[in-house]
Amino acid sequence: MSTIVVTGTDTGIGKTVFAAALTGALQAHYWKPIQAGLEADGTGDADAVARLSGVQRERVLPNAYCLATPCSPHRAAEIDGVTIDLDALTPPSLAGPLVVEGAGGALVPVDRSTTFADLFARWGHPVVLVARTELGTINHSLLSMEALRARQVPLLGIAFVGDANPDSEETIAAMGRIKRLGRLPRLDHLDAASLESAFAANFSLQDFAV
Repeated sequence: MSTIVVTGTDTGIGKTVFAAALTGALQAHYWKPIQAGLEADGTGDADAVARLSGVQRERVLPNAYCLATPCSPHRAAEIDGVTIDLDALTPPSLAGPLVVEGAGGALVPVDRSTTFADLFARWGHPVVLVARTELGTINHSLLSMEALRARQVPLLGIAFVGDANPDSEETIAAMGRIKRLGRLPRLDHLDAASLESAFAANFSLQDFAV
């Protein structure tokens, strides 16, 4: 196992929760290169993954950039007076698996000329596309796949988050010619134990053996 990149079709769809579940299932390291915006208590996605994945805290690597403004990284960096060095965003080489989480969707700008999809192409690691199951997901998912494939980004598969929507999920998998990895259901009580159980019940680790 090596590096798996997790991206989404949009922001706020459960990508970080899925990344936490995958990190825990693989007992991987986790890295989010750019955090833009923090919660009211000063925590970010890395803190959520540390809490929900069940892995040791040292396996959750520090962000390359932690930006104060909650918006697209390119604009957050400008507002914060930060220049993002793309070379600083190269995933580290580690012993064992690494889960890398992008920010928002695949075409979110990192700077004024580079998107996360461009970074993924540069890295060459397999990508899991996370999609919601609600109205609009077919369009968002197929467009995201087209953008990634146009850059020759290797797609490992698609993971859904939300309530079951069999027709949409099957349509996306068929029309997008992509492997459906599984669906993470909504959890009434979200913690490390419930997330571990939900992932084990709905995904196969063999699909993530890269």
